[in-house]
Amino acid sequence: MTVSKLLIDEQLDTIDPLRHLLQDSDGLDVADIVPAQPPSIHNQTLDLSFVSSLNGVPNPIVIKLAVDASPGCGGIAWPAGEVLSAYISRRGSLQGKNVLELGSGTGLVGLVAGTLGAHVWITDQAPLLDIMNCNVEMNTLSERVKVLEFNWGSPIPESLPSLHIILAADCVYFEPAFPLLVQTLTELAIANEAEILFCYKKRRKADKRFFTLLKKVFTWEEVTDDPNQAIYSKEAISLLRLMRRRK
Repeated sequence: MTVSKLLIDEQLDTIDPLRHLLQDSDGLDVADIVPAQPPSIHNQTLDLSFVSSLNGVPNPIVIKLAVDASPGCGGIAWPAGEVLSAYISRRGSLQGKNVLELGSGTGLVGLVAGTLGAHVWITDQAPLLDIMNCNVEMNTLSERVKVLEFNWGSPIPESLPSLHIILAADCVYFEPAFPLLVQTLTELAIANEAEILFCYKKRRKADKRFFTLLKKVFTWEEVTDDPNQAIYSKEAISLLRLMRRRK
């Protein structure tokens, strides 16, 4: 690649940081990469429904979700978040569990966990706190779901209790953040004996670098008890359970 081409790419990335998601990468069609939503998403509300097969929780679980691309790509609904939401819904009640969601964006997965009875902390960077707060209030979950700023690589917030479950969906997208995400996952895994559910959609070859970093600290396995696995795996989505390596 020539210097001039690098300069052009750098300028285009400045104008549109998400343009690589709209390019045909690894043979994926644009429709496979970006969720089926209007090209310009501003102050819209979605009604999302998830089946719950066990007693003691609403069935279906219905979440009203404000989406807005203005604060960044985290302000819209991405496919891995819906896959993880559907999975925990089918598992049923989370009564008495402390749950943390990383890179929450709109807060969808954490809102589902709160509806299932968990005490939840949904976290992301400062620009996304408003939309998360809006979604907590819109679903009347303020008693169960707390919004917290948490930047990957920063110290674990002291307000977090001992955790039972850590959730992350569609967090592999920005390469400079890969080591920060691995650092945060590692510190959380050391501090908590928690189940870590990690849902991921393959988009670029560069994503392999994240898993190269991750495997230094974690092993993982595909979640196999999800009846929807055969469907979302065709869309290059994987639902993983991470386990910290023991020295």
